[in-house]
Amino acid sequence: MIVRVWRGLARAGRAADYRHHLEARVFPELATMAGHRGAFLLQREAEGGTEVLAVTLWDSLDSIRAFAGDDIGRSVVEPEARAVLAAFEETAAHYEVALAMNAALPGA
Repeated sequence: MIVRVWRGLARAGRAADYRHHLEARVFPELATMAGHRGAFLLQREAEGGTEVLAVTLWDSLDSIRAFAGDDIGRSVVEPEARAVLAAFEETAAHYEVALAMNAALPGA
């Protein structure tokens, strides 16, 4: 399993707008993609807004290509997201899961 991690900063007072965008548009689209295994949005208050960390789970790098294109390291930030973000990483990082433990997560 591969974990894709991307970070951004929602403008002050706009974290709920970003969360809504993911919940209404991005997460449903991801759920239809072959090889996608789940997603999380993590957030914490930060100077200048709310830091958001998007974590998606995939079967393979090939399955990520269906989402991100040939350059899987390039971040995918739609115009609706750009409108509420003060800053974001231009790239995403990928990690192979080396060890896992199942845990019940609220909201998952």
